[in-house]
Amino acid sequence: MFFEGSEKKAEIYIKSDQCSLLDDIDDHFWHELVAAGNAKILSSISNRYCKAFILSESSLFVWRDHFLILTCGITQLVKSIEYFIEHIGQENITYCSYQRKNEYYSNAQPSSFGDDIKLLGEYINGNALRFGEIDGHHNYYFYKENNQFTNEDKAYEFITYQVNYDVLSKLSSKALTSSDIREFLKLERLFPQFILDDFVFKPYGYSINGLYKDKYFTIHITPQANSSYISIAANVDLIKLVPDILTILQPVSFDLLSTNEHEFEQYIQQQVPTEYVSKTLVKETLKNGSFMCFANYILPQKTFSKANHFNLIEDNHAL
Repeated sequence: MFFEGSEKKAEIYIKSDQCSLLDDIDDHFWHELVAAGNAKILSSISNRYCKAFILSESSLFVWRDHFLILTCGITQLVKSIEYFIEHIGQENITYCSYQRKNEYYSNAQPSSFGDDIKLLGEYINGNALRFGEIDGHHNYYFYKENNQFTNEDKAYEFITYQVNYDVLSKLSSKALTSSDIREFLKLERLFPQFILDDFVFKPYGYSINGLYKDKYFTIHITPQANSSYISIAANVDLIKLVPDILTILQPVSFDLLSTNEHEFEQYIQQQVPTEYVSKTLVKETLKNGSFMCFANYILPQKTFSKANHFNLIEDNHAL
């Protein structure tokens, strides 16, 4: 059973003196926005700073002046962005970014990054770049060209691939509960003080959102052995958690992305275990001043594995 865990991600800021996304927009609007991208809202939590929604494919976070949405599978997140722009108005948007990472099976997606930014280009003048090599792990990134917009907030993403087989067996157990997963991932220790909302999918898969004041984290688990993918995104420091997370998940490969972490290069040298080798290191200062870094690490393989055999009907997505 295959599921595309790789996420598409968008973040949009509005003129804060025009309205509050948190206080002036009701939940019906967010349900419609999510549905426009071919997903649905499953549950939510909130505090005075933020509201967090678990989606059928990933998560949505809403603050007063901006929102962040991630979707996976074969969703069309660009349609959700279009819905927002058409209802809120281009003139009220101060910043928009759209990110899409390489998928396991891009041929199964309803659109490419190029298709998506052609649509966005009808509403927004922007710039596009790629972090990482085209023949390896990489992220496409599009952002609104606005030199007046500045945002020094830090953000992080930590994505693991080819997770240890025993870990995947644990995470795909039919009897697994949300409490079991929280304990296995040591979430109470890694993210203390956060209020949590999670969902265990059937037959397997897991999503969790956490809030503490204006801080958030979200984790999404796709435990299928042929396309394992576990992502963590947050505006709290994830790099310091790298040793703990790698010990728990034992992946063959992982990506780290950061925004405005100016000590990224020195920091990863301190935190990434020496057995992992850097395959890709990219840093870039955007035209609006944001500083972005991307790193891909691999664990060199020392033993041979066997070739993959396909079921010509059920595995058509891989062919």
